[in-house]
Amino acid sequence: MRSLCYFATSLLVLTVSLICLADVAQPEKPLLPPEKATAELEIPEDLQIEQVLSEPEVRQPIYLQFDERGRLWVMNYEQYPYPAGLKMLSRDKYWRAVYDKVPEPPPHHDQGLDRITIHEDTDGDGQFDHHKVFLEGLNIASSFARGRGGLFVMNPPYLTFYADANNDDVPDGDPEILLEGFGIEDTHSVANSLRFGPDGWLYGAQGSTVSGNVKHYGVDEKPIRSMGQLIWRYHPVTKEYEIFAEGGGNAFGVEFDSKGRLFSGHNGANTRGFHYVQGGYYHKGFEKHGPLSNPFTFGYFPMMKSHDVERFTHDFIVYEGSALPEKYDGKIYGVEPLQGRIVYCDFLPDQSSFKTNDLGHVIKTKDPNFRPIDIITGPDGAIYVSDMYEPQIAHLMHFEGRVDNTNGRVYRLSSKGAKSDLNFDLGQKTSAELIETLKHPNKWYRQEALRVLGDRQDQAIIPQLKEQIPSSEGQFALEQLWALYQIGGLDETYGVQLLRHPDPYVRQWTVRLLCDDHEIGADTSIQLAAMAQTEKEVHVRSQLASSARRLPVAQMIPIVHELLAHTEDVDDIHLPLLIWWAIEDKAESGQETLFAWLENKSIWSQPMFQKQIAGRLMRRYAQSGSRQDLITCARLFRMAPDKATSDLLMTGFEEAFQGRSLSDLPQELIEALANAGGGSVALRFRQGNPEAVKEVLDAVQSPATELKQKEEYVRLLGESKVSGAPNVLSQLLLSTEEPSLQKEILTSLQSYAMPEIAATILLNYNKWTPEVQEVAQTALVSRQTWAVLFVRAVDKREIKAEEIPIHVVRKMTIYQNEQIGQLIAKHWGSVEGASSDEMKAAIEQYSKIIQDGEASDRKHGKELYMKSCGKCHILFGEGGRVGPELTHFKRDDWLNMLINIVNPSADIREGFETFTVITDEGRIVTGFMFDQDNQVIVLRGADGQKITIERDTIDEMLGSKKSIMPEGLLNEYSEQDIRDLFSYLRSSQPINY
Repeated sequence: MRSLCYFATSLLVLTVSLICLADVAQPEKPLLPPEKATAELEIPEDLQIEQVLSEPEVRQPIYLQFDERGRLWVMNYEQYPYPAGLKMLSRDKYWRAVYDKVPEPPPHHDQGLDRITIHEDTDGDGQFDHHKVFLEGLNIASSFARGRGGLFVMNPPYLTFYADANNDDVPDGDPEILLEGFGIEDTHSVANSLRFGPDGWLYGAQGSTVSGNVKHYGVDEKPIRSMGQLIWRYHPVTKEYEIFAEGGGNAFGVEFDSKGRLFSGHNGANTRGFHYVQGGYYHKGFEKHGPLSNPFTFGYFPMMKSHDVERFTHDFIVYEGSALPEKYDGKIYGVEPLQGRIVYCDFLPDQSSFKTNDLGHVIKTKDPNFRPIDIITGPDGAIYVSDMYEPQIAHLMHFEGRVDNTNGRVYRLSSKGAKSDLNFDLGQKTSAELIETLKHPNKWYRQEALRVLGDRQDQAIIPQLKEQIPSSEGQFALEQLWALYQIGGLDETYGVQLLRHPDPYVRQWTVRLLCDDHEIGADTSIQLAAMAQTEKEVHVRSQLASSARRLPVAQMIPIVHELLAHTEDVDDIHLPLLIWWAIEDKAESGQETLFAWLENKSIWSQPMFQKQIAGRLMRRYAQSGSRQDLITCARLFRMAPDKATSDLLMTGFEEAFQGRSLSDLPQELIEALANAGGGSVALRFRQGNPEAVKEVLDAVQSPATELKQKEEYVRLLGESKVSGAPNVLSQLLLSTEEPSLQKEILTSLQSYAMPEIAATILLNYNKWTPEVQEVAQTALVSRQTWAVLFVRAVDKREIKAEEIPIHVVRKMTIYQNEQIGQLIAKHWGSVEGASSDEMKAAIEQYSKIIQDGEASDRKHGKELYMKSCGKCHILFGEGGRVGPELTHFKRDDWLNMLINIVNPSADIREGFETFTVITDEGRIVTGFMFDQDNQVIVLRGADGQKITIERDTIDEMLGSKKSIMPEGLLNEYSEQDIRDLFSYLRSSQPINY
């Protein structure tokens, strides 16, 4: 194994200190006092806004929640960003920290500054005139949920419970520690947004840059592990913790609409967030966190569709408060902390999910310090917004010390002229009165009444609920179902009756609640299968698929069997994958039962099975790669009822083996493949079939072969080494004039170690276009012997040193070769990059140029963009797909753009982190993580080429803190060029003249 010290040495060379942003001149406006900040807020004419809380009563308010008495509870996140009492040992390029110890749980913890405060309107005038502290001294506490006789507090790495049986706002004693293992690597991503769901579970989110190793506190048990964003839940009675859905953005928010559907926001662009269904797998930062926990998902759910929007709304509400003018009801309201706005959007059905369409902003301001973080609906039907009130909101800047924990405001947005009534007490109502409250038009009242009923556990109201639900309609029927379940009154016999309820949401939730315990009776199983056959509503069928996965295989199959027959769901957003995940869940544990079901040939003819399941099922066993699973692949081929179905299976098999060798297959599978037609030339090539190898080599050399086919075969020759291929590829490289083919050949030649390949590349280097030369550079630095020849050619002036990007030069420092090192020093000098002081001076200089008021030419700016930035970045649909697209970035923040151009390694965007792989034969490959599974990884280099590497051949793979975007991009530009470029970068519309 190659020693990791190679990397340790190299990273010392490569790492550049981040700019101390506090020392850079910032065009910031001063922080305004509370009353002046409020006056700056702009709202529609039919609404009014009031500041109801401010410092010192609240500071850094990141979470709001009203209780049953109309009092506002606030989490004051004053300890952020660094935990008290811990020493940071290291921090990676994603700003994930490693600390010297795991903090102790309360009350023996290091005292922090976080507080939970209570604010009350004692005289009914709508103003909070009484303030108290429920808890203080907390250390990175993100949220809380009141209920079940106390307060649950999310205090990573712990979930705690402070009993307050007499409701006097004083904890009865030390907290009970319920769970441990929530990550604290990044305090802007910790587990957060704790709240009760309609089913009585506590729900929370986990952000993108923390881990989870969650288990019951102090219990010797296997933890539930996770990395990155997800939605989780915990049952206060059964003490069960589970991941509800995996993936999403940097999840920091949990919202339930009136039908109990769960949502969270996103820290990216072009969406307002995610709609989470039970057991779903969602898009996530795959490059940062690796693949989904299940390697056989073969797909994931996207974010909710939206037209193009700037990033980001990490938290939003579905407004159902009934107190704003009618045009605002049923809309989404989301915080935009980067822009300092509250956006509102249409909330529209999209198959079994939703999509949004922005309508405008109900709050905006010219005060750049307005930083909305949390948003809720209050008992009065008003919208409440917490504001951290910060000059900066980016976590990178906070970790650099640019955070002010002394500020904080809370605003109330309501109908013009409205008065707020916050003086009441639902806790004083009888259970019968609380049931009537479930009819309230304001969703807040219904949710809070439901929570109080769950606390009270009044068994005496079960008969009333059971009598009323069958004849109740709409929302009231659903609310009563939730109440019945929370107090333990939903038995299977009664539940089966509700499967025929006229309200589809009652049917949907009855399915979910009956199956949540992972087991049901035989009669319930029969009824669910019958329901799956006839159910007309797509969201109910969606829940049937989610719930089927939780059941034993014998109960899952009849439900899935009926769902497959719904041809209307073949292209639905959720249904096909939910059905697949239910089947895949039993691929090992229930394989024999599963295959007995597959003996029914009618299944294979279903459009859903053919389009969505057959290929994935084959891929599932083929990708696993164990000998037994490969024999199972042969079994699937034999079961295929016809050639068309066999071809579908073959497609799945080939997908599993892209980039992988097919040697040493079980004889049984070899025979099955042959009987199925042998598959494509590519598949037979990967098996080492001599005829296929010859066909590929001949086709590559033939002038008659179409260009795209020739490029595909060239890629094959790079993925699977073949005798004679280097010579064929080298000859083709000399003869072809197609740049795209030249690039593919140069990429494939990297798989072969012969020094004559480097000689061929160097001999022809100056004949190629700059784009092809980029790929040639990548090839030449991929092997130590080739890199020696490369730097020698530079030394002889056969290749100009100034034309080689510094990120290419840096790759060669990994070899620690004396000759390479000497020639790098001779021709490029230091490759460490500019110092922090140099970068700060450059930013000061360029800032003055950009702000000097001179006229600029956007058309010329576009020309400059396309020659430099446009090689890697798309803007208005034009440019390369190497780095992040810039169209939806906050480009009006020219200073942030300038900082990232001068020091591109300061804040590398998620998904564009660089990885370096050293193979077992010494080859070095560097690039972004384009794709991966349990067998291969695919890197995309700065030259845009994708390289597939088998995991078994990887010696080492490490991430780099260094961006491949070069420093000094502006050095050669005149002052007018810089003005023109930034004028174009800040354009809100394309320049097409």
